Amino acid sequence: MTTLTIRLSDELRTELDEVSREEHKAVSDIVRESLRRYIAVERFRSVRKKILPFAEAQGLLTDEDIFKALS
Repeated sequence: MTTLTIRLSDELRTELDEVSREEHKAVSDIVRESLRRYIAVERFRSVRKKILPFAEAQGLLTDEDIFKALS
């Protein structure tokens, strides 16, 4: 495991500490989980952006269109 140093505003650090206490989780665990989620969402958006033209060509314009096609 490696160490990363970041700068936070005092307000954000205070909020992070509050969440840490409320959830009984270490600050580092909350930050790691947040980064994992952020990376997953960004990867999803990237894939979605790449396949969107292909989906649109098939008439799949909304989430509902996709659910109907898969059902």
